[in-house]
Amino acid sequence: MALGFNLPLVLMLGRSVMGEAGFTLTHFIEIVQVPAYLKVLLNTFRIALITAVCCMLLGYPLAYWLRRLPARWQLLALAAVVIPFWVSILVRTYAWIVVLGNAGIVNRTLTSLGWIDTPVAFLYNELGVVIGTINVLLPFLVLPLFAAMLKIDERLMRAAETLGASGWTAFWRVFFPLSLPALAAGAILVFILTLGFFITPAILGGGRVPMVANMLDLLVNHLPNWELASTISTVLLGVTLVLFAMYLRLTATRGQA
Repeated sequence: MALGFNLPLVLMLGRSVMGEAGFTLTHFIEIVQVPAYLKVLLNTFRIALITAVCCMLLGYPLAYWLRRLPARWQLLALAAVVIPFWVSILVRTYAWIVVLGNAGIVNRTLTSLGWIDTPVAFLYNELGVVIGTINVLLPFLVLPLFAAMLKIDERLMRAAETLGASGWTAFWRVFFPLSLPALAAGAILVFILTLGFFITPAILGGGRVPMVANMLDLLVNHLPNWELASTISTVLLGVTLVLFAMYLRLTATRGQA
């Protein structure tokens, strides 16, 4: 771990604050002053936020539905959620081109139904990147959220109903608050993972949706500018560590509950 991970990480952090004359913060100042770098960082955070919110909106109902299934059907439904993990991200990403392309399944279906006259541009834009990212990361929210929901005592819901609460009120006043820490922790995990995405934005974005990982590839393999790449990586690492600390705190709170 020290030689294969920690040492390269320390060297990367060192390059971000070292210049020809020694210690310097010039590279960090350059990130702030050059609009292109700041734009890519903000665009990455925005896409990560959109992805996390969409995963929350899709994942919570799915996890709750899984919880209410009989045990036998739960296994089948969980298998359907887990199976995509066995398929390469590259394969899944290219599969979206078949589904969402101009001559893809979705556009051909909409055209045949007479709902559209020209193909809808699902790909090579931010929408395509978000769709592909959600597809990859949704299980990372659903599985831990489902496990947390299973630990919530069903008798609490029954007790609320015996005290006069409707099923909807019992859900919002009892069940949802107990599952909220797990939902927030899963959203933070999805946000963190989105920050480092490379393959999905490169393919489904068509080079038109700049994100941090793609910019780092440009700075390292094409320019190259290792110092600036290290600086951007340091900023990304700092944000990730803050979010990871929040994730650990939420999971610890959930464990205590």
